[in-house]
Amino acid sequence: MNLLRVVVCFLSLGVFIVDAALIAKPQSDAIKQKKAGDLVLQPFVFQPRIGEKIDAEIGRLAVPENRKNPNTKLIELAFVRFKSTSTSPGPPIIYLAGGPGGSGIATARGTRFPLFMAMCEVGDVIAFDQRATGASTPDLDCPQTLDYPLDRAGDREEILRLYKQKSRECAEHWKSKGIDLAGYNTNESADDIESLRVALGVEKVSLWGISYGTHLALATIRRHEKSIHQVILAGVEGPAHSFKLPSNIQANLEKINRLVKADASLNKQIPDLIAMMKTVLERLEKQPIQLEATNPQTRQKVKVTVGRFDLERLTSSVVGNEQVAQIPAIYHALYAGNTSHPLISGLAGRVFNQRRGQLGSAMPFAMDCASGASKDRRERILREARGTLLGNSIDFPFPDVCEGWGVPDAGEGFRSPVKSNVPALFISGTLDARTPVSNAEEVRRGFAKSVHLIIDGAVHSDPLFLSSPKIKDVMLEFMKEKSISTTRITLPPMKFTL
Repeated sequence: MNLLRVVVCFLSLGVFIVDAALIAKPQSDAIKQKKAGDLVLQPFVFQPRIGEKIDAEIGRLAVPENRKNPNTKLIELAFVRFKSTSTSPGPPIIYLAGGPGGSGIATARGTRFPLFMAMCEVGDVIAFDQRATGASTPDLDCPQTLDYPLDRAGDREEILRLYKQKSRECAEHWKSKGIDLAGYNTNESADDIESLRVALGVEKVSLWGISYGTHLALATIRRHEKSIHQVILAGVEGPAHSFKLPSNIQANLEKINRLVKADASLNKQIPDLIAMMKTVLERLEKQPIQLEATNPQTRQKVKVTVGRFDLERLTSSVVGNEQVAQIPAIYHALYAGNTSHPLISGLAGRVFNQRRGQLGSAMPFAMDCASGASKDRRERILREARGTLLGNSIDFPFPDVCEGWGVPDAGEGFRSPVKSNVPALFISGTLDARTPVSNAEEVRRGFAKSVHLIIDGAVHSDPLFLSSPKIKDVMLEFMKEKSISTTRITLPPMKFTL
C-alpha cells in the first residue's frame, strides 16, 4: 500500500456506528484541500437492517470529476469495507449496485447482507457507492417535478415534452453550481474502480455486480483487464443493452400468460391474460378512468385519471421483477370494473408519484444517455414496438430525453462486445425481462473462461441472489476457484396475487 496516499483517521471515540443513509458527507471546502487519489479510512460499527452489528471501515476516495478536463475539480467516492474472515484472503471484492443510481452501502444494509458476509470467506468485501450515489459526493438530485395534471390521462408526447424541459432545467441547475455532467458516465466510473484499487494498494480486485453494475463491470474489464481477478455478473446489461428491447418484454408476458394458464386457481377467471390485457388497454385508450390516490405529503385523497399510456408504463416497470405476480389481479380487477381492489389503489398511487414526484437524480440520466444505443438498436426498438402489447414503454423517456441533458455519447467502441480472459460467473433468471438470459449469452461469447448459472423462475433483482440457497453456494464455489456444482436451479412455480 502506498502510505503517502492513504490517510487513516481515528475519531476520539475510536469507532462509530454508521447508517448508510446518515453517513456525514464532507464539505466542499474539505474536498478542495485534497488531491486525486487521497483516501481516508475510518473504523466504525456497521448496522444492517436485520442482524447483528459488525466492525468495518468506511472510506472516502478523491477522484477527478472529469478526467478528460485537465482543470476538473475533485469529487469523493464512499465505500464500506468488510474485512475477510479467511486466513488467506484473495483480492478484495467490490460490489457494484444496479440502477444506475443504486447505493452499494444501502444494499449491504438490506436483504443481501448475509450474502455480503458469506463473500467475506473469499476476501475483503467493499460495498461501493458509485459517483453521485448514496454517501458519495456530490449528490445530484434534481429539484424539479414533472407537475403533469392529475385530471387527464397521461399523454406520451406531453409527458415527454415535460421530461425534456425539466431535464434541461436540472442540467442548467447543476451547471450553475459548477457540476460537469459530462463526467458522469460509465467510463469515468470504471476508472474510479481502478483509482480505488491503486489507493488500496492491491494488485487486483474482483467485481460483483448486478444489472447496471454488470454494465459498469464490463466497462472496467475493457479498460483495466489486468486489474481484475474474477467477476460475478447477475442480470447482465451488456455494453449495448442500456435501452431495452420490446420483444423481451413481450416474450416475458407470454411466459407469464402460460404460467397463469397452468394455475388452477386463475385459469378459469383469466383464460388468456394477454387477451385480457389488450382489452383493458384498448378500453383505457377510449375511456380513461378516474381512481383515488393518497397524496404522500398531505395524506389527503386525490383523484387521478388513468389512461392507456399510464398503465403501459407501470406494467413495463414491473414485468421483470417480483411485482409481476400482481399483474393478473390488476388487469382482472380493471377488466371487471372492480376499482376498489387494493392493488388498484396502489396503481393510482404510483400514477400520482409519476405525475408529482421528483424528477430524480441527474446521475442515472447522464449515465444512460452517455451509454446510449446504436442507430441499429434504436431502429430495432421502434420496429419491435409496433408489434408488441406495451410498445417501447419500457424505455420511456429514453432515448428522447437525452437531448435535455446534453452529455456526450460514449460511442460505438464503448458499445462493442467485450473480449476477456477474466474468469466470469454469469447469473440469469428466466423470468427477468429487463436483463434476460439472452443478454448474458451474448456477452458471454467474449469471455474465454465463463460459466452461466440459469435460475428457472427467477425475476430481476433479489431473486437472482436470494431465491435459492444454492445460488450462494455456486457463487462461493466460483470465487474459491472450485468446480461449479450446478448451472441450473429450478424455483417453485410463481405464486400470483389474487
